[in-house]
Amino acid sequence: MFSPQTYQHRRTILQQTMGSGLLLFLGNIENPINFKHNTYAFRQDSTFLYYFGIQAANLAAIVDVDEQRTIIFGDELTIDQIVWMGRQETLREKCDKSAVADCRPFSELKEYISKASLSGRSIQYLPPYQSFNKILLSDLLGISIPQIQASEALIKAVVAQRSIKEDQEIEQIEEALRISVDMHLLAMKMTKPGMKEIEVANAIRHLAADQGAPLAYPPIVTIHGEILHNSYQLNTLKDGDMLLNDSGAETAMGYAGDLTRTFPVGRTFSSKQREIYDIVLQSFTDARELLRPGIAFKDVHISACRTLVAGLIDIGLMKGDPDEAVRQHAHTLFFQCGLGHMMGLDVHDMEDLGEQYVGYTSEQPKDTQTFGLKSLRLGKQLEEGFVVTVEPGVYIIPELIDRWQAEGKHASFINYDKVNEYRDFGGIRIEDNFLISTSGYRLLGPELVKAADDIEKLRLDYVS
Repeated sequence: MFSPQTYQHRRTILQQTMGSGLLLFLGNIENPINFKHNTYAFRQDSTFLYYFGIQAANLAAIVDVDEQRTIIFGDELTIDQIVWMGRQETLREKCDKSAVADCRPFSELKEYISKASLSGRSIQYLPPYQSFNKILLSDLLGISIPQIQASEALIKAVVAQRSIKEDQEIEQIEEALRISVDMHLLAMKMTKPGMKEIEVANAIRHLAADQGAPLAYPPIVTIHGEILHNSYQLNTLKDGDMLLNDSGAETAMGYAGDLTRTFPVGRTFSSKQREIYDIVLQSFTDARELLRPGIAFKDVHISACRTLVAGLIDIGLMKGDPDEAVRQHAHTLFFQCGLGHMMGLDVHDMEDLGEQYVGYTSEQPKDTQTFGLKSLRLGKQLEEGFVVTVEPGVYIIPELIDRWQAEGKHASFINYDKVNEYRDFGGIRIEDNFLISTSGYRLLGPELVKAADDIEKLRLDYVS
């Protein structure tokens, strides 16, 4: 945990922003896999971590703005739990580390909320994503689950606060990235023809676990990089394939790293692979250099798309005017997703609170209809203190090619005959994480090789 003063200060800022009301925060539970006592690994709700820092299940907290009171509701271990789990830090001790003096049994939560509700006070809460907490809210508030309506004012206040990262948060993110870089270097060094994808995925999991770090998300380790969130990992690697590794560690305090590299399974890229890799790298570099406070990330995304199109025109996959091709979204045959997202306590930071609040504003609303743009998680103006990913890619998806070609879609911009020569190409993505600073940006974490020459040199040293 951070210092008790950190959590107290964060809650004080929130209270000043909200002004009045009762703010309810629900922690997460241990979710069963197939029966009650066989559970998935516990992960605390990120906003609960931000304001209270306690990594324990079955907790709730109230920040009573009107009465200037903060209460954590939970239960101490029973003797039966101690028999099975051993003596652990008490809830009272955990509350002290969060600078919360008022610690009460969980059973008192409903009565506290009922009294506040009967007196006409507003009870504000964030969107629940665990089924247990939806049911709990329904019980606490005396409403049906469809009637649950999170507070937009509280969402906006939390997003505004969590978006600007403290120095100590940046240290945590960089620790996650230090481990993440080691994971990626291990993957680049160990990958050989004849292995299966899962061997690489398990090795990077093992490296992170040895340092006390879970992974921030299920790793994408695949020779089919065109499948954006591919979870299948039983393909056998062969010379001529590329392996896309999208993986990142998470610190014990919950802060994420998120990196992607694509490299040859053999010793070098093929000429086709190298051409497209360099196009993606140029798009990455151009986008990175635009990062600064005040620029809309959507504009950075559009610029990255324009660089991709220019490169694809140079090698004959596209044609026409790059600006017009991007305006008509013809590039989305090759780049179907967004350029990046916010990152912090969640790898997609605060995604549970809603992209319309995290990545956009009422003045800069999200485009939820246009293919490509509807997958852009961040579009609003960047601010000093934001942490963002930049991750352009080229993804050759045969099913999408067939559909567009049958429709004659964007035929004035796409050379379908040439594109069909690349049907089995796969996908390439390059991703790093950046802090937006007064001077523009700062790369977070150790530098991880990106240039094709450097990747091939590293591969040559380890692949016989």
